[in-house]
Amino acid sequence: MWIEHRSQFLEELLRMEGRGGLQEVPCSDCGGSSPEFKCEDCFGIDLRCSSCITAAHQRHPLHRLQKWNGNYFERATLKSLGLRIQLGHTFGQKCPNPRRAFNDNFVVMDSYGIHEVLLDFCDCVEAESHTQQLLRIAWFPSTTADPKTAATFRLLEEFHLLSFESKVSAYEFYSALVRRTNNTGLAPIKDRYESFMRMIHEWRHLKMLKRSGRGHHPNGVDATEEGDCAVLCPACPHPGKNLPDDWEKVPRAKSWIYALFLAIDANFRLKRKIVSSNTTDPSLSRGWAYFVEEGAYKELLAEKVDVLQEKSTCSSHNAVNMADTKTSRGLAATGLGTIDCARHNMKRPNAVGDLQKGEKYVNMDYLFFSTLRHTSLQTLNVSYDIACQWHKKLWQRMTAFPISMHFDFVSKVIDFFVPKFHLPAHIEKCQTTFSFNFKRGVGRTDGEAPERGWANINPVASSTKEMGPGARRDTLDDFFGDWNWKKVVGLGTCICSAMKEALPERTNQQIALNDLEEGLKEDYGGVLDQWRTQVEAWEDDPHQPNPFECNADVITLASVRLALAKEDEAEIQSGSCLALHKDCSPSVLISSGLELEEQQRRLRADKAACGLHATDTQQGKLVERSNSLQRRIEAWVKIQALYMPNISALRLSNQATSTNMTSVPSSETFKLWLPSQIGRLAPCDERLQRTEWRLRYAQGHDALRSLRSSLRAQTAVLKYKDRNLRGQGANTRARNTLKTIDARIEAAASRYEGAHKALVILGGLLAETGWQSSLRPLNRQDIRSMSDLLWGESEGRRKLSWIWNMRGAGGSEKDDTGGLEDMRIEWCKARARAMRWGEEVELLQEEMRRILAFLMWEAARWDERQDSVIPTSLEHQDGCVAYAKRQAFLRRELAASFEARWAETLAQPDNINDID
Repeated sequence: MWIEHRSQFLEELLRMEGRGGLQEVPCSDCGGSSPEFKCEDCFGIDLRCSSCITAAHQRHPLHRLQKWNGNYFERATLKSLGLRIQLGHTFGQKCPNPRRAFNDNFVVMDSYGIHEVLLDFCDCVEAESHTQQLLRIAWFPSTTADPKTAATFRLLEEFHLLSFESKVSAYEFYSALVRRTNNTGLAPIKDRYESFMRMIHEWRHLKMLKRSGRGHHPNGVDATEEGDCAVLCPACPHPGKNLPDDWEKVPRAKSWIYALFLAIDANFRLKRKIVSSNTTDPSLSRGWAYFVEEGAYKELLAEKVDVLQEKSTCSSHNAVNMADTKTSRGLAATGLGTIDCARHNMKRPNAVGDLQKGEKYVNMDYLFFSTLRHTSLQTLNVSYDIACQWHKKLWQRMTAFPISMHFDFVSKVIDFFVPKFHLPAHIEKCQTTFSFNFKRGVGRTDGEAPERGWANINPVASSTKEMGPGARRDTLDDFFGDWNWKKVVGLGTCICSAMKEALPERTNQQIALNDLEEGLKEDYGGVLDQWRTQVEAWEDDPHQPNPFECNADVITLASVRLALAKEDEAEIQSGSCLALHKDCSPSVLISSGLELEEQQRRLRADKAACGLHATDTQQGKLVERSNSLQRRIEAWVKIQALYMPNISALRLSNQATSTNMTSVPSSETFKLWLPSQIGRLAPCDERLQRTEWRLRYAQGHDALRSLRSSLRAQTAVLKYKDRNLRGQGANTRARNTLKTIDARIEAAASRYEGAHKALVILGGLLAETGWQSSLRPLNRQDIRSMSDLLWGESEGRRKLSWIWNMRGAGGSEKDDTGGLEDMRIEWCKARARAMRWGEEVELLQEEMRRILAFLMWEAARWDERQDSVIPTSLEHQDGCVAYAKRQAFLRRELAASFEARWAETLAQPDNINDID
């Protein structure tokens, strides 16, 4: 559609380059002939003479003019026309004692560009300072001592919001402003980049103080304490603000409703280079918002510089084991550590600090204890991706911190968790002990809040890494404050959506639990009460046996071989042994056959890896291996003929039907004719079939464990490579390591597929059932790590591959003990799912109440600030009162908006039975 009108648009653009039909029109104001000037920023297009356009812009001194030079319009300035800007007096009033700006040339940065203007300060006896005179017209001076440059409030506000939304850097914004002023480079513009950086730094700081009410404090800004300027989470519990007066007297069974959820994490993208220093570039605040106070933080870190990080006993966490080796060359900070609100993804006061060399305990401990000074709650739920290691000696390490940071952990209920997305990378014990899914009183919290917040702040890293320490801290404080505020105003939609999801899920999970229990009553009715008692005991005391853990023996190929050997031993002792070879029993024959099969598989893989251009050395080693394997196969085949006499006929028949009858099969392609390969082609001793079935079953579990282990290693190497390795050499070595891991993954998958194929054949011959639930067909899309997504999947709909869902050692489902344990674990998980969704509904209801209460508390606080300010003038008082009233009104409007949005949803839980 627009294409049809493209020429018309282009025509109008070109028309505006000329006088647009005003060639013979007189001045639009005085009617004089030959007007030459037009304004780019005034509404409409008309031509004026120099005196008229100057008079028309007394109130618009930063508009951009153009002058017709007889051929085209060229840039003109109001300064060249003699327009002077008088400060310190009302508009139109002449100053009896004006004082010109330095060199009679003042630079103003505005959204329209960078302007040079003629400026007169008022130098009367009762005149305000030059700084105040500029501020009174909403111009922000670059310095308080004889300012020569200023930026309009409009420009600073524009960049401020634009930096939040687009993460544009000050340099990029200033460069765009320069180009908007002159895009040819023919008219050099005075460089005011450093001035702009200084002004935006101060602007961010002033906005933070204003919005946090520090300008209304009777003792002034200097009375600001640590954390006073942070935007608090209204949904989190705050005693004295949004909790009932008797919240501490609530029964222990319901105390979880007033728990504080904390999430700990580190970000290694927000690094800072060694630029400037705290002396040259100090922070304008002293731990007033989200960053900890730098002096005390660095002092304690200096005392602990030689303390080595204890190693992880879990899955080789890089955050723990590599904390002392994190590369820090050329960096003053390798990243940030933070403590967030785990349910609502907001930064907490005094909970952010620089990391000097990786994610060391001393850094994260300091941030943790620092932010806990701002709460007096009795119940804490702490999430950290290495919580299983970090929490072990936490209270012991606390004794080395200042007394002011000590935390009374004895009288409180504190639980530690690993975020849900990180949990599968931990060992199996951690996956049940530190899971949000299994512990009581946490709802559907996942602990991954910080990870979601990093996506918003990471783009800032490209500019903040080049800043000095003070400017960087203040800038990031400002970004965190904006993030929190956006979260606050979005709570109405966020909480409502969560409740709409939780209500039907609570019902569905309760129905699923009821159905499961109804089905279990017939076979397991006698032990249901026992299971319930066991899981409740563990919920009350984590030191009790964990009902979610599997206690069955792990099935491995080695354990099955040992069992078969013991059976042979018993037969020999009882005299019932039917071995046809003195050195090889039937079980040893089949076991050796599986070993030969594995050696064939490895030899084929190694030959394929060498390719077409293998060296003589490589070829020689492969030939030696092939010869050795051939000799072992020949010896094994001779013994096989004793136990399986029909094999010779099968081999001859197979050779006769081969397409190339003259070729001799190589050692790696020689068909061994194990019972599973014979199938129904020829008779086979059932004892041999059953022996192979047992070994194949164990081989399948072994292969899956190997596959999972290799996938964990692959994930760990990729994460370590991304976070720590720089340079071609280090990355090449990492790629070689990954190539080796990929080969192991392929080998494990091939081994599993062979075992599964054999089990399918043997299971049909032996009427074995039930094994398919733990050993399923393996597709290529199933071979993925815990964090990998399938095409079309999102994080909210992500499903783990079945290889991660199965327990590592399932006993046969025909085994009563194993079946009972499987049922207990499944029932415990179903009960946990129903309870978590029920808790989520209760938590969301409580959070709705807390949000409304907090907003009303904030409104009342702003009402109080109207009278608490000590004004310096009537005008100052008028502004403080107006701002306080506006902020109070805003909070009440937000509360009313949220309440109206939630009204329908809040009525629904009353119609749904609570979960027991």
